[in-house]
Amino acid sequence: MTEPIFHTDSSVREFDAEVTAIDADSRHVVLNRTAFYPGGGGQPHDLGTLGWSSAGADVARVAWGPGGVVHHLSGAPPAVGTTVRGVVDWERRHALMRTHTALHILCGVVWRDYGAQVTGGNMQPLRGRLDFEFERLGGELIEHIEAKMNIEVDAAREVRVAVLPREEAFAIPDLIRTKVNLVPESLQQIRTVEIVGLDLQADGGTHVANTREVGAIRIAGYKSKGRINKRIQIELEARAG
Repeated sequence: MTEPIFHTDSSVREFDAEVTAIDADSRHVVLNRTAFYPGGGGQPHDLGTLGWSSAGADVARVAWGPGGVVHHLSGAPPAVGTTVRGVVDWERRHALMRTHTALHILCGVVWRDYGAQVTGGNMQPLRGRLDFEFERLGGELIEHIEAKMNIEVDAAREVRVAVLPREEAFAIPDLIRTKVNLVPESLQQIRTVEIVGLDLQADGGTHVANTREVGAIRIAGYKSKGRINKRIQIELEARAG
């Protein structure tokens, strides 16, 4: 299986690895280790490049597969055993990291102050949305939520990642903030992401190290998706990673 560098250190932009399997017809490559995030939990997969000897190819898609993390290349793959250099599209990745942490700030504020569970979510670089079990959601409340989120950004809260045994992880109150627990029962090691003093959740995505790195959060819109299902959309400003 592939060593998921992105799970332990989201700041890695370049890495060396060895090709462990290929499918030449579909241009699929599996590596012994990777910093490319394969997508999940609403966060899109990474993009970037793989280089080897005098050749290389763009990484057009990344996904989990039965042999590990599968990298879908734009050109012919290298042979099994080849040493490759992976380079993550950092501008895009860092934008996604900021967005993901911003969504956890939103979730933390809404859970702490209103006790609303998440019913769905998605993100793209610098914008995302979460759906909550809110019966009523109006402009005045939205203004309060936006202000509270930016207070948490300015508080410069540390973001910590840990991997815990399943039994220990699920002994943490309110670890799952979603309406449905999406963590597979077969998973015995649970990765958690904590915004210290605000939020602690089971999560597999990539995040910044401190809430100040997120930058100002703007609520770009909100709408009703049902009687007790309300959507909040956020946006972030572009900035250098």
